[in-house]
Amino acid sequence: MSTESARGRFVWHDLLTTDPEAAKAFYTAVVGWGTTTWDQTEPPYTMWTAGETPIGGIQQKPADAIAAGSKPEWLAYVTVPDVDAAAARATALGGKVMAPPRDIPTVGRFAVLADPQGAFIAAYKPDNEQPEAEGKPPLGDFSWHELATTDHEAAFAFYSDLFGWEKTSSMDMGPGGIYQMYGRKGQPLGGMYTKGAGTPGSPAWLHYARVADVNVAAEKTKALGGQVINGPMEVPGGDWIVMGIDPQGGPFAVHQVGGPL
Repeated sequence: MSTESARGRFVWHDLLTTDPEAAKAFYTAVVGWGTTTWDQTEPPYTMWTAGETPIGGIQQKPADAIAAGSKPEWLAYVTVPDVDAAAARATALGGKVMAPPRDIPTVGRFAVLADPQGAFIAAYKPDNEQPEAEGKPPLGDFSWHELATTDHEAAFAFYSDLFGWEKTSSMDMGPGGIYQMYGRKGQPLGGMYTKGAGTPGSPAWLHYARVADVNVAAEKTKALGGQVINGPMEVPGGDWIVMGIDPQGGPFAVHQVGGPL
């Protein structure tokens, strides 16, 4: 795997939730994912699929975390050439190693990290590199990765050093401050912004899954016991988004490329 191709790609997204079976029913209806079982672990691991392609998985949150009030959350995996070196570098840059590097047999090696502001992300080196898709992510895949944090400039410096991300364009949101977009190799990946002082919640990533119609996704979200907290809303460039909370309390978002169908 070349150093260039190994750095900075979002390649996997895990949902850690309090009720995997209920979450599967919700997301397959709202996003249109399928599921498949990987039986190389005990208990078996359920993967999300977009068409025939696995794009993530779902796991039960540990009982002690649930008892402590931990909410469902998504964890994204970003490729690096060397997981151990990435973990050491994250620590040197002021982050923390939340789960030390370890192997998934026949799959790859990963570590869970926290950036200096406290948002979680995973560094990952797959055993077998998959070719990068050209153009926009296909339906069902994750198409935008957004960080709400307490200091987006400091957060960008951390991720740029760790993953090689580059600033692209930025947008002045007025009282909301600057929305800084970033990418790699000329392709956009997402954005970062500094939360307002009164905004609740810790720094966290929000990952947007691409859907055919955000209006349909919003209606299904409400019908299935979730909440729509923002949208459907048009964003600069003509795309549409919805931000929501799943029935177990996990934040999620969907993204429609282009205008209404």
